Amino acid sequence: MGTTSFLTRARGLLRIRNQLVRECLAELLSTFVLIIITLSSSAQKITSFETKGDLVTTYLAGALAVMVGIYIAGGISGAHMNPAFSLAMCLLEQLPWWKLPIFAVVQTLGAFISSGAVYLLYYGMEEQHWARKSHSDAGVARLMDMLCLCPPDAIWYYSNGTLTVSGPRETASIFATYPADYVSIGNGFLDQVIGTGAVILGVMGIMDTRNKGVPKGMEPPIVALLILSIECAMAANCGCPLNPARDFGPRLFTYVAGWGPEVFRCVEGRGQSGKGR
Repeated sequence: MGTTSFLTRARGLLRIRNQLVRECLAELLSTFVLIIITLSSSAQKITSFETKGDLVTTYLAGALAVMVGIYIAGGISGAHMNPAFSLAMCLLEQLPWWKLPIFAVVQTLGAFISSGAVYLLYYGMEEQHWARKSHSDAGVARLMDMLCLCPPDAIWYYSNGTLTVSGPRETASIFATYPADYVSIGNGFLDQVIGTGAVILGVMGIMDTRNKGVPKGMEPPIVALLILSIECAMAANCGCPLNPARDFGPRLFTYVAGWGPEVFRCVEGRGQSGKGR
């Protein structure tokens, strides 16, 4: 009885009543889960030399991550998880314009934080023979060494201790997507406009009650199948990010973590097209 009363009081004290704050927290949490699953699947594939994952597993993880994110925040904020989708909602007058920059910042922040979580996860899994090697080029890595949080492992082991954006052992594509060498800036832009447009159009069709109905509660798996189909069809050019927050948040993290300003440049020889999700 006492425990129940305490939990009731605690829930009352911790309950967030401001609707905007609730929506922002929902977007932050759903985007965090979306990106941590998506990037972890890419990290597992790349750092294991594709022995524990491949393109199919990364596509599945990304699609299912969208489903989980919708279940987390769909009833609170609509689970946009994507500034482009929030923009579409504003154009359709389903979201006030003043909320757009707030949602975009929160979504990008969620992607940035989840990138840090993935870095921690794949930075220290199990000790390697060079675990105490100095990493002079990465501030985050130096900080972790100083704090002794965990020995450098999967990412450092795969990259031979060097955080690079291009070459056969690059690891930047774990976090952000990069265009294939043959893709021009214009074609890359068009690729993302078409892919993102297909996502938004598909979601609008799924959610439109005037269309053939989707059983209530089954919308997230259907949206996941939509995402999976687009990943399978449109990932060759740019890796199919389809989400400004998903791309910019992790890219900004790699810049801070030690990959350097090259993550914002167009450099040839980054590795396979669509290598990272």
